[in-house]
Amino acid sequence: MNKAISAAPRALELAREVLSIEAAAIQALAQRIDESFLRALDIILSCEGRVIVSGMGKSGHIARKIASTLSSTGTPAYFVHPAEASHGDLGMITSGDVFIALSYSGESEELLTIVPVIKRQGAHLICLTGNPQSSLAQAADAHLNAAVDKEACPMGLAPTASTTAALALGDALAVALLDAKGFGPEDFARSHPGGNLGRRLLTHVGDIMHTGVEIPAVGDNALLSEAVLEITRKRLGMTAIVDDAQRVLGIYTDGDLRRTLERRLDFAVTPISSVMSHNPRTITPGALAAEAVQLMEQHSINQMLVVDEDNKLVGALNMHDLLHAKVI
Repeated sequence: MNKAISAAPRALELAREVLSIEAAAIQALAQRIDESFLRALDIILSCEGRVIVSGMGKSGHIARKIASTLSSTGTPAYFVHPAEASHGDLGMITSGDVFIALSYSGESEELLTIVPVIKRQGAHLICLTGNPQSSLAQAADAHLNAAVDKEACPMGLAPTASTTAALALGDALAVALLDAKGFGPEDFARSHPGGNLGRRLLTHVGDIMHTGVEIPAVGDNALLSEAVLEITRKRLGMTAIVDDAQRVLGIYTDGDLRRTLERRLDFAVTPISSVMSHNPRTITPGALAAEAVQLMEQHSINQMLVVDEDNKLVGALNMHDLLHAKVI
């Protein structure tokens, strides 16, 4: 029998146990958050410099992730290796900074070596440990207790539940700071300009809409045949129907055309006003392109007219434009 298959029941049981232990560790954190968390939050919000996050070993990996999350959510932060700090990198730390030290035992020699220097410089110290009585916890201006009942490792040796708890606590801190600072989607996009995320958050309807002679439009006194020709010429699957002041009165789409064919109307004499859809869904140029996607999906439409504050036609777009701009 294949060894992988024979080991499958035990592997699944162990995997579920690991996830349960780590989930329980995070649930316990939620019950434990108290005034010390608010104190840490206040220290960082009052910070005039940068946030430095540090830790050794597995705690160092978690510290890097926390620094990255803080930076991307409006709290400038960077990682400093504690061993390197004691050999010159402490010069990066100033009195206006906040130093976040991660050590589950709270007795990391490399961190304890640099703590006195950090305190002497006047920087604030936040410690995240699993032992409130540890040396680091006692030296901290704010201590975050990330203790877990047990590690998910069957031997109780490899940092597993403890690193998960530390990471979750760092995320909680980052999100609380984000909210306190009023950090919004556009702020987030400015630090994530690359890739699909940036496009979705930064692209506005006005950036991708068709304008000028590319906008399909006919007057309200036009015939159905003229509207169909306009749809064909502009190739957006629709045409707007506007009054003399270019205010939108309705829309006629290729879907409306199929329904009109079923009615066997005479295109040469039928006024467009009698078959158009009144009060169409519209959007403004300043709206996010992602909002246009949401509206199209919500109302099962593929085209939208773009209007100004006076309901005057200024642009048009369809789902293909959003796909081409990689907003979808």
